[in-house]
Amino acid sequence: MAKRAAQQRIPTATILQSVAKAMLPFYNEIARNGTYAASWSKAVIDADLDRMQKLLRQVSPSIGDSLGSNAIGYFISFSFADPDVSYTNGTTIPPGSVQFFFETRVHRAIARSVLPFYRKIATSRAFALALAKAIRQREVLSVRRLTRSLVRTAALRSVTIEDSGIALSFKHSFSRYSYRNLLLLEGE
Repeated sequence: MAKRAAQQRIPTATILQSVAKAMLPFYNEIARNGTYAASWSKAVIDADLDRMQKLLRQVSPSIGDSLGSNAIGYFISFSFADPDVSYTNGTTIPPGSVQFFFETRVHRAIARSVLPFYRKIATSRAFALALAKAIRQREVLSVRRLTRSLVRTAALRSVTIEDSGIALSFKHSFSRYSYRNLLLLEGE
């Protein structure tokens, strides 16, 4: 019962800022380094968690508590003791669309698009507080406004509140598949 009550107060600005700060070096590297991004995509498709871990450690030695891949995307989880929750960030193609496929070009485009958003969350306590409150109160219009003010690409098709977090759906003209960038409470 106490855990459920704590989850109703999720996300907090502190959680959002912690995840965003941890993810920034990774998204920067994906956006700027094609070789690194291609290696990451291959590791995702192969569900090679050891390789993914090694690549993550190259850019951020302390990123995440656990890592997952479904061969069409990846998930990096962060554990928080107070409250006792895990928050996940990642990018994936919606399940059922395709198997063993993850496009480097799309991932790099998404990384470039979300960098200003994650940078703002990481560096602005006021922005993180406003976003966390909007998510908790399920104020979809506020979440969309805050997100779209920084993720400025025609490829961003929707912003939704899911699992005490947000899902950004992208569809690039050069890809057959939609992709989702997720910032969610794990296991809700």
